[in-house]
Amino acid sequence: MVKVALTELQRVPTSGARAVEVFQVGGLDLVAIPQLALDVPGAAAGMNAGNSDTDLLLLRLVDGRYEPYWALPGPGGEDAEFFTIGDRAFLAVASIRTGAGPYQYTILSQIFEWIDGAFTEFQAIESFAAKQWRHWTVDGRHFLGLAQGLDLPHIPGPNRPSKIYEWDGERFAEFQDVPSRWAYNWHPFQVGGNFFVAHADHLGSSVLYRWDGAKYEAHQDLRERTGRAFADFTRDGHHYLLVAGIEEPPVLTKWDGEQFTKVHELAGSGARELLVVEHEDRLFVIRINFITGTPAAPNPTLVSQVYEWLDGDLVVVAEFPTSGGTDVALVPSDETPGELRFLVSNSLSAEVRFATETVLYSLSTGSAVS
Repeated sequence: MVKVALTELQRVPTSGARAVEVFQVGGLDLVAIPQLALDVPGAAAGMNAGNSDTDLLLLRLVDGRYEPYWALPGPGGEDAEFFTIGDRAFLAVASIRTGAGPYQYTILSQIFEWIDGAFTEFQAIESFAAKQWRHWTVDGRHFLGLAQGLDLPHIPGPNRPSKIYEWDGERFAEFQDVPSRWAYNWHPFQVGGNFFVAHADHLGSSVLYRWDGAKYEAHQDLRERTGRAFADFTRDGHHYLLVAGIEEPPVLTKWDGEQFTKVHELAGSGARELLVVEHEDRLFVIRINFITGTPAAPNPTLVSQVYEWLDGDLVVVAEFPTSGGTDVALVPSDETPGELRFLVSNSLSAEVRFATETVLYSLSTGSAVS
């Protein structure tokens, strides 16, 4: 067996936290936390209710703990993506909606630039129910993917496809539409001499796209519906891709030289995010579970997992509670041997209220023992 211990280090009050983006800029260790909504006093509980005129929180890591640092406008915050282009640093924020009901879903999602020790608005992109920004580079070109869309009869549209933008030297310009109905996530990676981007969709197919040197071509359907997230890794000479959906167990697939084929499923439903961590020649996967049930009657009080790759399989080596868990990110530490630190964002309390906490954990990996 493997010696692993998980310790809670800190709880940070947040409201409907949807992501944790850890980054360094200007000599600071920061985390950006987009917040979906605030609770409305006296209003009925509901995971799609609340007041979405919220801020994006910025926290600073000081002596191993996070403390408030700054806030940026980020209504209906779903995601934050930090990236650099040359010596310039940017933070893109995806906003799903504004208001406190009825909600407006056609809104601006902001891109900020770090200038003179502060984030300043750089570009505002019109979006519809935006869920995620993701930056990647291929062939020396910088792309920024926007996962968006919401296909419900009572939501005023029109719905929009996901979009890929390209840096033109001055701004991000539209490059390509990606078919979607209710998109959540992007995952760029390379395998077999190809560059791929996986795109997760809730109502339509989650699709693997291949870069052909001029555009992104559909290469393979990865799951039929309820797609949420992906993670890839190489082990024992093989390249693997984890494909997660909210209603069915995550699926581990393996590259066969042409496409990814199913190996097996991981137990349980509710998965929303995945993170691969390679540490001291060991490979871990952290899985964050969101809800089970339905949006009308959700169960956010779940258990999430830490897996380790052992004997050709992913084995659960630790579990921890999540409450509408949404994201996970590694945190800089003093590099204590055998220790990993990570943040987990929680978005819903047991009572289906937005006020809950983002949690900092320490994973003491120890060493394999018999």
